[in-house]
Amino acid sequence: MLNTGYLIVLLSLLFFALASYAVLFSAFLPLTGNYVRPVVICEFWCTTTCLIPIQVLDALKEDTHYKYFVLFTIPLGAPFVIANWVGWQYYRNS
Repeated sequence: MLNTGYLIVLLSLLFFALASYAVLFSAFLPLTGNYVRPVVICEFWCTTTCLIPIQVLDALKEDTHYKYFVLFTIPLGAPFVIANWVGWQYYRNS
């Protein structure tokens, strides 16, 4: 069974890799172009499930505004979550 802490670290690393590609590396790399030909993993899987992550990478490369909005929502929203939690603790303990 996967520990919750390991899952959080794994998801954080995955987010860091996707964010670094979207913000830094996509400007220097060409489009993947793999969305043209379908990829079949096995008989039971649909071919579109394999193409979605590749199309997301190409969409992140071509986008110039919303990739920054989505990525900066997490670090800019964290102080508000922390302030809300601290305010709730003051309210409960007063």
